[in-house]
Amino acid sequence: MSEAPANKPAAKPKPPKPEDKPFPEFIDTLFLPAVAKQLLENGITADRLERIDGDRPVVGGRCPMVVGDLPGGRRFWLCFAKEDISSGKVIALADPGSEPTLLESFLIDEKRMSLPLLVSRLLQRLNGQKWLGGN
Repeated sequence: MSEAPANKPAAKPKPPKPEDKPFPEFIDTLFLPAVAKQLLENGITADRLERIDGDRPVVGGRCPMVVGDLPGGRRFWLCFAKEDISSGKVIALADPGSEPTLLESFLIDEKRMSLPLLVSRLLQRLNGQKWLGGN
């Protein structure tokens, strides 16, 4: 009859994933700095990049969102259905001197949301507008 090993050290708890942080903390301390860094790598300093609770562009209704104002009057709104990065998301874009007229679904097919995915897809969308420089 074998005995169980005595006093086996407990496994160290894994640190929480960045995505497990509360929504405001995740957006303010991780997402916004990561987006700002990626914009800088493209030679862009955002005039405004912040998390707010406000009226969703185009259709109205209050929601948590990230608002970005880029040089030259270009603006974007990344809207979340609720304070959860895995909730439904839409994005609105506006060229200089105009208001947004369309909400586009954003990251609707992704099962797991992560900081790198959110950042890369936002920058990919801005680049698709030709807002990130030499393209």
